[in-house]
Amino acid sequence: MSHHEPKVPGHFACELDAKAEEMPDFEVTTFENGKFPDEVLTYKDIVAAGRKLARQLARAGIGKGDRFALQMRNHPEFLYAFYAASVTGAAAVVIDPRTRGSRLEYMLRDSGAKGILFTSELMEGVDEVIPGMPDLKVLGVAYKEGMDIPVTDKYPSLNEILAGPEAPPPDERNDDLNAPFEVIYTSGTTGDPKGVVLKGSRMVPFTLIAQMIWQYTQEDKLYTGLSLTHGNAQGVTMMPSLMLAIPSVFSRRFTKSRIWDICRKHGCTTFSLLGGMMMGIYSEPERPDDGDNPVKMVLSAGTPKAIWEAFEKRFNVRIHEWYGAVEGGFAHKPVGVGPVGSFGKPPEGLIEMKVVREDDTECAPYEVGELISRTVGQETEVEYLGKKKASEEKTRGGWLRSGDMCHRDEEGWFYFDYRKGGGLRRAGDFIMPEHVEAVIATHPDVTDVCVYGIPAASGAPGEVDLVAAVVPAPGRSIDPKSVFEQFLAGLEKNAVPSYLQVVDAIPKTISEKNLDRVLREELRADGENVFKLEDYV
Repeated sequence: MSHHEPKVPGHFACELDAKAEEMPDFEVTTFENGKFPDEVLTYKDIVAAGRKLARQLARAGIGKGDRFALQMRNHPEFLYAFYAASVTGAAAVVIDPRTRGSRLEYMLRDSGAKGILFTSELMEGVDEVIPGMPDLKVLGVAYKEGMDIPVTDKYPSLNEILAGPEAPPPDERNDDLNAPFEVIYTSGTTGDPKGVVLKGSRMVPFTLIAQMIWQYTQEDKLYTGLSLTHGNAQGVTMMPSLMLAIPSVFSRRFTKSRIWDICRKHGCTTFSLLGGMMMGIYSEPERPDDGDNPVKMVLSAGTPKAIWEAFEKRFNVRIHEWYGAVEGGFAHKPVGVGPVGSFGKPPEGLIEMKVVREDDTECAPYEVGELISRTVGQETEVEYLGKKKASEEKTRGGWLRSGDMCHRDEEGWFYFDYRKGGGLRRAGDFIMPEHVEAVIATHPDVTDVCVYGIPAASGAPGEVDLVAAVVPAPGRSIDPKSVFEQFLAGLEKNAVPSYLQVVDAIPKTISEKNLDRVLREELRADGENVFKLEDYV
């Protein structure tokens, strides 16, 4: 074994240590900061900064088996903190940067985090919850360009720590692949979010999937604007890039208006999306150079069938569709294989997947039931932090229960129908919100849309009336008549929304899913921003 072989293959810190010796100056990742200068990192940079952070954790008494919270948008400090977590064995609790108030406090308490690292723009939110948590130490605040928050001596400055003296590898080094590495909270669309504990070994499959399924090569350059606190950005972009020395580019946040310009500037060949974002990109005004870009493949989870082929054609890209959850389960539909609208099949011989009824008997083709899966030859395990009962329920009978309602066709291709408890039923028909959204996404005055249901005025149990929340394009205003006319022209009458709700922005989860419950809470049928279909037809 050469001295550059990782001490423990697949172990995050060991892999990065080996790369820092073998190719110290390889520019592996770029954080593009919009109007501020890019930050380009080499392996040497990540390891050196990661060791300084590991020393900071040790000084705060945080070590193997402990947990610390990490709350920031996509910045280099995120990668340093991951190295520190891996090398010390203290798990990083990654928290969506938009989380604040009681929800932030809930996650910090629930996770038992002993410390927190964050960027200065989130100071106000952290300041709100810290007084009630005397055992939580602020480990460091990163001050980044464009945040305009004055430096305070109340908390340690991460900028100073990282500019400080070199740190040797820690004495008490963690090389255990089975030690918890991070905690990712579920989006909690139905109840309190649950912390999913991921071991260091969980990072290995991401590299294999990148090689075998995405088929990334050294010629690729990966891009994402998805949050690194989300499993998608970690699994599809960050881990493959760092572990396989394939260059990557991260934006601080997802940007639908700049995405193609960023990919052109940096020569990115592939980017990762969640389906809801696709509608946003597609609803941007058409440009003559839309198809002139270096992107070959878009990795998408949840492409709306209604715009799939039009998106490929307009932007001159191919879509590799896939399905997965942070707890497990994986299926994909390679480019040009299988039917448009399907999220694919599980990798043969590796994962079993089926759709079942309430009593666990298998559904017939086209019959909707819950998607369940298991890895061949492995025990099905999910660990929700401190929630033994929920963990056991999630893997009842040795199968991972997804909570996703799906069906398959006669050929075994799987299709997503709705989240358990989330389908929209109207006058007996199931209506998929994305079909309704696709019809209006191309309206020149609309830049974003979310369609959701409210209890039907008819009072029929389980039935809804549809609301379309729309965001006006910059410099435009919404003419309700023309929007309703476009709906009526493109949809069956039963799928036309009864209400139009004009809003400044559509609230999103960390995985860019529309938070329709917030819109629902804000909806006032007699509000000035709400228009009724019956007044316009």
